[in-house]
Amino acid sequence: MTEEPEARMGKLVLYTLVSLDGATEDPHRYFPETPEYVGPPIVDEDIARHEEALLARTAAVLLGRTTYDQWSRFWPTSSDEFAGFINNVKKYVVTSSPLTGDWPNAEAVSGPLADIVRDVKAATDGDVCVHASITLAKALLAAGLVDELCLSVGRVIDPAGPRLFDEVPDRVVMTLLEAAPTSSGSVWLRYAMDTAPH
Repeated sequence: MTEEPEARMGKLVLYTLVSLDGATEDPHRYFPETPEYVGPPIVDEDIARHEEALLARTAAVLLGRTTYDQWSRFWPTSSDEFAGFINNVKKYVVTSSPLTGDWPNAEAVSGPLADIVRDVKAATDGDVCVHASITLAKALLAAGLVDELCLSVGRVIDPAGPRLFDEVPDRVVMTLLEAAPTSSGSVWLRYAMDTAPH
């Protein structure tokens, strides 16, 4: 009898679209400059290729409640390529109240963030990725729970909106995994996080 391969507990990967100065509220302002565009931000083919590789490594997604409420209404009716991923992947939603709607593969989780992250990672064979969910993302960064930071950095400086890093309590050292300019002048960045004090 052969033994089943042991499940691989992956990393918690935080991915978001940001301006050069870390604004996160409205990605339409950064990708591209089309404020009237009502769908998801349009990114160039290089960012799309990097995103595709990121999604291929992703076995589950961790979402905040506001993002869940918005996305569960939009993505099931979308024909965008991301819809095929997000509609089918396992989704853990950090919330203290029951989920509404019938978005497939979505499960509510609650409790201390460290416990949620530990349990979700333990139940997932692969990486867990945080998409959008900026309030959750900032809390995860502040608590030192992010293993990898992945950013699509738009070629704008934008004073509007919350900053991704403004609640991080101390200096964080990171190891560069990947850095690539894109055809539209944006930059794709991946860092491994070192949350030990320095």
